[in-house]
Amino acid sequence: MSLNTLSNQTIALAGIAQACSLVHQLAGTGTCPNAALEASISSLLKIDADSVIDVYGGLIGIEHGLQQLTTQLGSRVLASPEQARYAAQIVYLQKQLNKQPDMQKTIQAGVSKAQAQTEHFGVLHENVLANLADVYHSTISTLQPRIMVQGDQQYLGNQSTVNKIRALLLAGIRATLLWRQCGGSRWKLLFFRKKIQDEAQFLLTQI
Repeated sequence: MSLNTLSNQTIALAGIAQACSLVHQLAGTGTCPNAALEASISSLLKIDADSVIDVYGGLIGIEHGLQQLTTQLGSRVLASPEQARYAAQIVYLQKQLNKQPDMQKTIQAGVSKAQAQTEHFGVLHENVLANLADVYHSTISTLQPRIMVQGDQQYLGNQSTVNKIRALLLAGIRATLLWRQCGGSRWKLLFFRKKIQDEAQFLLTQI
């Protein structure tokens, strides 16, 4: 079965869009939709999923991302420049990560630890989020350029919120890897923009 389908590419892109949207919301308001947060964090832990959509626990897990993707691709001006900037940086950093096998091993070890923690505590437990945030901080955030999250200092100064943001940025890296595994590329995004938007809208009707 080929992963290289428009549907799979759209789901993976929605995974990036969802992570970036939740980061943006957390940084600005301190909160975000819990179901979307759980689906994005869970995607990090599903290394051996049967299909691309299983990574997010079904289409419902990526609903927020599909809505974001539809909005971002459908508007002539950037619906959210911050989210678009995060997405572009995540895609770039994932490419840098590809050249760092040791860093990849460190991330795999951290994710394995998080999988074990999840069995005891649940996906959104602070211990799990703190561990994933540490993994991001000690690996991806050492690559250049670092993602500078803009928001309200009262939320960005809260360790629990910061942990969620870092874990979500790691989930964005995971979604980018998935996108590339499904044959996604920058030129595809340029040339198939309308097709991807239509596919996202179609997938939303299937929820």
